[in-house]
Amino acid sequence: MPHQAPAETRSPGRRPQTGQPAIRLTGLEKHFDKVRAVDGVDLDIPPGEFFSMLGPSGSGKTTVLRMIAGFELPTAGTIELEGKDVSQLAPFDRDVNTVFQDYALFPHMTVQQNVEYGLKVKRVAKAERRERAKEALRTVRLEDFGDRKPSQMSGGQRQRVALARALVNRPKVLLLDEPLGALDLKLRQTMQVELKQIQREVGITFVFVTHDQDEALTMSDRIAVFNAGRIEQVGTPVEVYERPASAFVAGFVGTSNLLSGRSAEAVIGRPGLYSIRPEKIRIDGDLASPAGPGETSATGSVTDVVYAGSTVRYAVALDAGGQLSVVRQNTSEPTEFADGRVRLRWRREHSFQVPEAG
Repeated sequence: MPHQAPAETRSPGRRPQTGQPAIRLTGLEKHFDKVRAVDGVDLDIPPGEFFSMLGPSGSGKTTVLRMIAGFELPTAGTIELEGKDVSQLAPFDRDVNTVFQDYALFPHMTVQQNVEYGLKVKRVAKAERRERAKEALRTVRLEDFGDRKPSQMSGGQRQRVALARALVNRPKVLLLDEPLGALDLKLRQTMQVELKQIQREVGITFVFVTHDQDEALTMSDRIAVFNAGRIEQVGTPVEVYERPASAFVAGFVGTSNLLSGRSAEAVIGRPGLYSIRPEKIRIDGDLASPAGPGETSATGSVTDVVYAGSTVRYAVALDAGGQLSVVRQNTSEPTEFADGRVRLRWRREHSFQVPEAG
């Protein structure tokens, strides 16, 4: 087992667990004139969770984050932090900190001074704020960068400075507003792993806003999927991906095939709306081979082939109507099917019935 530091020297932000949710939102609404940006959100986030709010632009996720931070006041409903109603409090009266996409570092200050700044505003003694800033920089693996200016650092390093500046205040909750959006793909993937590791070390509640479903699936303990000001589903990454609660969730979180109407009756054998993930489907050119035990199958014609490096994606128009996308690992050259005719097969349990709207 890794050695755990004594309580007085643990990483900044670690707090004892309590019986109260770290955040409780009840009937939360925000209206801008006639637009309901947030339309009745109820949510509990327990202490120490890495929680993501995922959704497209305009879905309400960022507005919810801004209301938790205190930058927007709710039109209706309440916001509680560890049982205390903070709905009408100013941002500086809430025990939360926010990390933004643009970092907002002071260019004329050193990294050490940037991290110390919030403590200086709070009139923390110089020796204490210096030590706490060094501790925060150690947490984000930048202990040797205190004398540098932000302009001398990479994008990923500047993001970690912004994180240290937020952690040094030891908030109950850390809010992250699409903080990795400005980074390139490889750096973003690296920072996803580091951010999750830091969250585990400091042990405080992280609330992460993103429109990137891969990011949410990679990092989160649980995810809330937002759409049109409401939460469509809350669950673990596995629950949200494998068992979507609506057609919107099935389509937004990952790539999903949806079969309904006559196509569903012909292929699945019963009416309804069904989600089948592309990677669950096998594809081959043996049209005569029937479905095996516990399998569903369908025939169709390949209409498009997309080579994506590690995978190959096939679009297949089904003879029964509708279209399915199939993802195959790139273990060999993309297969050329005779006349484009194929049979698709998947396990019956991978046809997940999605609740239909209304």
